[in-house]
Amino acid sequence: MTSPLSIDVDAALLGPDHRTSGPVRISMASGLITAIEPLAQTARTNRFAIPALADAHNHARPLAPTSFGCGGLPLEGWLPKLALMPSVDPYMAAAAAFSRSVEGGATSVMVHMVRPMGLGPLAEEARAIARAAHDVGISIALAIGMRDRNPLVYGDGAAALAALPPEARALASKTWLPPMASVADQMAGVEAAAAAVADMPGHVDVQYGPTGVQWCTDALLGAVAEASARTGRRVHMHLLETRPQREWADIACPEGIVTRLGALGLLSPRLTLAHCVWARGDELALIAAAGARIAVNVSSNLHLFSGIAPASAMLAAGVEVAMGLDGCAFDEDDDGLRELRLFHLLNHAPAFDGGAMTETRALHAACAAGRAGLGLGPGGALAPGMPADLLLLDLAVLDRDAVTPVDPRGYLFARGTKASIAEVWSRGRQVFAQGRVLGVDAPALHADLRAAYRAAMPGKAALAAIWPEVEGAIAAHYKGCC
Repeated sequence: MTSPLSIDVDAALLGPDHRTSGPVRISMASGLITAIEPLAQTARTNRFAIPALADAHNHARPLAPTSFGCGGLPLEGWLPKLALMPSVDPYMAAAAAFSRSVEGGATSVMVHMVRPMGLGPLAEEARAIARAAHDVGISIALAIGMRDRNPLVYGDGAAALAALPPEARALASKTWLPPMASVADQMAGVEAAAAAVADMPGHVDVQYGPTGVQWCTDALLGAVAEASARTGRRVHMHLLETRPQREWADIACPEGIVTRLGALGLLSPRLTLAHCVWARGDELALIAAAGARIAVNVSSNLHLFSGIAPASAMLAAGVEVAMGLDGCAFDEDDDGLRELRLFHLLNHAPAFDGGAMTETRALHAACAAGRAGLGLGPGGALAPGMPADLLLLDLAVLDRDAVTPVDPRGYLFARGTKASIAEVWSRGRQVFAQGRVLGVDAPALHADLRAAYRAAMPGKAALAAIWPEVEGAIAAHYKGCC
């Protein structure tokens, strides 16, 4: 049991409706908020307490892919180009990513592990990621990526590469069309990862992570559904992120792609679906009826030209909507507060129409809705009995003009960024203060990570040389058909 402590703040967003109150004293012990009491006079701390964020969909990428020349591409070109990123030490990579998550306000993060480093056994890599999460001080879910078809394009990858010169085609085939692991081996890999992290401190929820219907056969998805129903293990997967995925789904699943998921047994409260940018109203109704949730990732969808997910329509259909950063916040800096603002602004109804996306619902999506998908209990609100996951924002930064009293919640939604975060508390542990992550040396981690990448980049020179031809072949595939 940790020793009790208390924090005085001038204002706080309290309860499930995130109403502004203050000044208050927030008391914590054993990782929980034990009491919130009003103070007789202003605390004069210049601190504004809000719930910490729960990032419902991420991949814990070590550095932004744009630094490797991957910017400015739609998803179907961007994903293959990630092969130009070398593998580096998985602990260093995860610790750097988690440090940025904390700096951006998230104390719990979904890690969809779709591109393992592969420098050692998968179970060892999972353990390294779990150790990094504990050292930084965050809770994670670790969804082990699974796929067994369409590694390059949605369709015949060999045909897509057929027009390349022989040497380029041979290297491209080796890189993007490798043999894929069997369903049995992939299922065993998830269990091995779960066993590897079972004794690790902190919260690590290992999940099945099929990457998406277009990348997974019915045999794989059916095996995941059966195992999830039998064991209770959660499932995290992409769905209908892009227009080419929508077009592929309408041909491959004429009965409806969400109907297909239901027939396979995947639709349940254990399922989190990332994106659903191109989901239709009837599909949203099926997702809502099953109790599955959707993780919306607005900046990622904008960067990759995927569109804007219909979050308000999701809410209106009764879907539990969570917010994710997808490792691609608007400025590629993991700033969860800026993401919260963009999420709210893109989905708010015009003028005085009201609509489903209120500030309170945006806060619920960013702080609370993703927790169930991460295997966490109730939270995402400042109230006695809730987890002590909170951000202390600097009111002097938010209220830069200080001309008249203004509800600080208004400042949060108008100008809140990670620059306004003074402290981060995760399960009652202070993990960020005075401008730095406390559990690891984040600047040193990033310096070492960049040095490791620079040293490894020459090994990708041959791949980089043929990339323009590969990119052209991919584009031709999608321009011609699905």
